[in-house]
Amino acid sequence: MKKLVVCLVLVCAAAAAPALRAQGAPPAQQQPPTVSSVLNTLYGVVEQQVVSAAEAMPEDKYGFAPTNGEFKGVRTFAEEVKHIGFANHLFFGPLMGETFDTKNIQAESNGPAALKTKAEILQYLKDSFALGHKALSTITPENQVTVLDKPALPFLNTRLAIANIGTFHPMDHYGQMVEYLRMNGIIPPASRPRPPQQQPPAAQPRQQ
Repeated sequence: MKKLVVCLVLVCAAAAAPALRAQGAPPAQQQPPTVSSVLNTLYGVVEQQVVSAAEAMPEDKYGFAPTNGEFKGVRTFAEEVKHIGFANHLFFGPLMGETFDTKNIQAESNGPAALKTKAEILQYLKDSFALGHKALSTITPENQVTVLDKPALPFLNTRLAIANIGTFHPMDHYGQMVEYLRMNGIIPPASRPRPPQQQPPAAQPRQQ
């Protein structure tokens, strides 16, 4: 939770930076937040943490799964990443015209078997988040709780429900990814200490 709060603060600071740089300029008219802009901002924080963790694991460790303890049958690191990508498509895809055979959801939940390399899996993950952002951009106050025709799953029957589960679900599996990284001696990027900000040089006295 602490890391998530820090990320949210950084997002807000980045958004405010242009205004701070424009010292002396007329204040720009700030656009009020919308349902879709708020959802996309939070989803972007989730995306950054998940994607950075997927990028941090070396390719030769993508097949790693714990064996010491009660880990029989758990997903490998690659399968965790692909599962997040698959779920993003499952949640957000119907809002963008994708269809699913619900009978095969469990069998296909680890993502496309054809994706083997780190580069392929990462691209699949990033594309799935891009799909999520597009879907979130379609949500408005008017349609957020409109009941959808033929939802992929009963609990995905409104856009607001999809936005909620689509945002928290990746973090369930991000927790697993963090454990896998640390078991291989890798600190997740979102947990690494940030270098102190460089202080601007002290102002020099003006020559008379």
